[in-house]
Amino acid sequence: MAPLEQSLNLVWVLLGAFLVMFMQAGFALVETGFTRARNAANTMAMNLVIYPVGVLGFWLVGFGLMMGGVAEWPTLGPALGGAHELAIGSAAHPWGLVGAARFALVTAAHDPATLAMFLFATVFMDTAATIPTGAMAERWKFSAFLLYGLFMSAFLYPLYGNWVWGGGWLSALGVNLGLGHGHVDFAGSTVVHLTGGVTALAGTLVLGPRLGKFRADGTIAVMAGHDLPMAVLGTLVLAFGWFGFNAGSTLSATDPRVAAIAVNTMLASAAGAVTALLVVWATVRKPDLGMACNGLLGGLVAITGPCAFVAPAAAVLIGLVAGLLVVWVVGLLERRLRIDDPVGAIAVHGAAGAWGAIALGLFADGSSGEGWNGVAGPVRGLLFGDPGQLLAQLVGVAANLVFVFGASYGFFLLVDRLMGMRVPAEVEHAGLDALEMGTDAYPRG
Repeated sequence: MAPLEQSLNLVWVLLGAFLVMFMQAGFALVETGFTRARNAANTMAMNLVIYPVGVLGFWLVGFGLMMGGVAEWPTLGPALGGAHELAIGSAAHPWGLVGAARFALVTAAHDPATLAMFLFATVFMDTAATIPTGAMAERWKFSAFLLYGLFMSAFLYPLYGNWVWGGGWLSALGVNLGLGHGHVDFAGSTVVHLTGGVTALAGTLVLGPRLGKFRADGTIAVMAGHDLPMAVLGTLVLAFGWFGFNAGSTLSATDPRVAAIAVNTMLASAAGAVTALLVVWATVRKPDLGMACNGLLGGLVAITGPCAFVAPAAAVLIGLVAGLLVVWVVGLLERRLRIDDPVGAIAVHGAAGAWGAIALGLFADGSSGEGWNGVAGPVRGLLFGDPGQLLAQLVGVAANLVFVFGASYGFFLLVDRLMGMRVPAEVEHAGLDALEMGTDAYPRG
């Protein structure tokens, strides 16, 4: 590779990472806007602190577990310092389990390719780690949240990420078993968003609903967010940063797929927003701006995995279904299952993330993905001749549901037993800002 092309690719990856890091501001605005004023400082604090805590946990342990087995990133130049993946099975058919190199970047201190990928992978991890802070807002003890940040960044996210992106067993389903190209996730529908959504589900089950949400007479209290314009602004910030998420995942400034990826990203988000808006409008006779925001985000989540492998028309359909899913799952969780998610994170990231993986297995049209995960030929879904790809996508989703939910639910239960997950009732009634954080987001002068 020419030095100039390598340098351009490094800059492209870093630019994408900077855009994804800016998404942290979007999450902070969305989650805080969708929660009540007396908890605004606490919600903002979680969105701020998850970033430094996650960076350090991922640097020390998580990146090595996730990417320690990757020998090189071809578009960025040779990776230095060696790589090692712990695997089981024969040499001809290894099943990777976890990386075992590059901890604390000790062997990569002067390796531009690995350092760029560390930064890029870190901000993706932080996106996944931020998702539960919205679903668990307004009753989560801050000390328990800090422990979660280390658990997510150093262990939970890296392990599943290794299986898909680090050479692990899900990526080998194609080479070893002939299931398409193995589990394919271009930019994170499962690795990032399904992981975050499933973890959020486990956390909300352990925490329980906010006090007064579900009344003894069966009615459901409306606990409206305090600043809808803030949530809308956050949604637009996320939509902007998402171009770094998806287009940046080419890891190449000269990859011609980048135009299709960006267009697919925009179209799916638009279809998700309009669908959610119209469905709720037809149901309750009023347009719901908050649901339109979540529909837009659901469309983005769903297209994140298949964005490089589908046509624009398929992207619109993927976003449309995501918008429908978000509306349906929000209602299902609240009205039928009595699960309290103040911002709709489980529906947006969990349900739409799973749909994005399945959509790839259906609509990948063979236009790209040549040699993906070591399998000859482009990536094709069921509708374009490869039913094995759909099966690989389903296996990846099932593995996430079993492992991520089981591990996170067990972790949250353990923390609850040892130190308690939830603030006392009097703190929740008064607001976490005053009694948990010792400050107010909006002090009265």
